[in-house]
Amino acid sequence: MDLHSAQRIVGAEAARTGLGTGPNRRLRLTLFIGMPLAFPVIGIMILVPEFLRNDVLYVYEAGIIGCLLHYVWVFAKYPRYAGRPPYLTRDLAMGGGFFLPSLMLGFWPGIIAAPAWAFFVGVAYAVEVTRGRNGHR
Repeated sequence: MDLHSAQRIVGAEAARTGLGTGPNRRLRLTLFIGMPLAFPVIGIMILVPEFLRNDVLYVYEAGIIGCLLHYVWVFAKYPRYAGRPPYLTRDLAMGGGFFLPSLMLGFWPGIIAAPAWAFFVGVAYAVEVTRGRNGHR
């Protein structure tokens, strides 16, 4: 086993467990920070005066849009399955997790975009795998 193979194995193991490295780490942190933030937002909306509640909600909705755009940016950077780091496809598909906070707060663009994103990543993966099996490159 050469040094490059050993480094690739170590990188794959780091990506599989914990937060990983590189784009895997960024996507996981985006998900782990963006999703549970819905609960403090609900708490803040209860505490602030009524005229500020919509502003707090708009800021969080902008955050959800930013998180989903981050997923799109990483996908655009690694569009082909063969060129992605290990487990990046799985992490890209986890962007569908923004469906739940969007549903809790009634944010329709997030309710539609999050599952559509996960479906898009799954279809892109299936197309790549099918092309690879048929020998079309």
